[in-house]
Amino acid sequence: MISISDIFPETVTYFKSLIGAHLPDSAIILGSGLGEMLDGNEILFETDTSSIPDYPTSTVSGHKGKIQLVKLHDKLVLTFSGRIHPYEGYRLSQCLLPVHLSHISGVKNIIITNAAGGVNPSFSPGDLMLITGINPAALKKPISEFFGTPLSDISNALRNFPDSTLYNQLVTLAVEEKIYLQKGVYWYMSGPNYETPAEIKMIQKSGGDAVGMSSVHEILYASALGMRTMGISCITNMGAGISPVKLNHAEVKETAERVKDIFSRYLRRVLATL
Repeated sequence: MISISDIFPETVTYFKSLIGAHLPDSAIILGSGLGEMLDGNEILFETDTSSIPDYPTSTVSGHKGKIQLVKLHDKLVLTFSGRIHPYEGYRLSQCLLPVHLSHISGVKNIIITNAAGGVNPSFSPGDLMLITGINPAALKKPISEFFGTPLSDISNALRNFPDSTLYNQLVTLAVEEKIYLQKGVYWYMSGPNYETPAEIKMIQKSGGDAVGMSSVHEILYASALGMRTMGISCITNMGAGISPVKLNHAEVKETAERVKDIFSRYLRRVLATL
């Protein structure tokens, strides 16, 4: 069996020295423009990912490249601000390091966030969408190397996604915070270019509600490791052909900034209850 710990032994050893005796309750991976969601809480440690041996550098604007252990009320939350994408030229094993490091730290609950394009025409920029399904087919073969056995039945790895307990907590707290949640299928595309109008139509016909260039491999890996996993998309733009506005990364960051306070308040409440 190929182990990510075996591929990156210095990364794992260094990270364990950072964690020390701390036992994080939860972990969260923060998507494009969402890296400041938990700022203002007590930080037990913070490190630039560039200081971690063999940890890949995020090259995308809107990803800070920091890992923090945050104290949120009586909970400890491991936060990753600076996602690594396959389209940046990194191997899948590198892109899975945030999930793997969370797992070896004893994390049981993980929330994976992203900025996504809206494919469902009933969505609007600024909406939050609970991820209720993904399209992992393109990742099935390479990601199976880290599970020890081939993924002949993809549904087996995803049998507990979305985690029902996390899902119910997210819905309940959204009602309490008066936040309307969309729900839908997150569709992975390799990027780095945005999808064409023809691809958006294909995704719509295939049952996708939002599209992006991350998260699916993280969700699949976390689920296979037995972590309670949930995903949330911030709809930062509408897909090509749906909106007359030309797509650009600045729009993604601007929308994330606009909903930051609402999303941050929501995430803090969620993480404080896990």
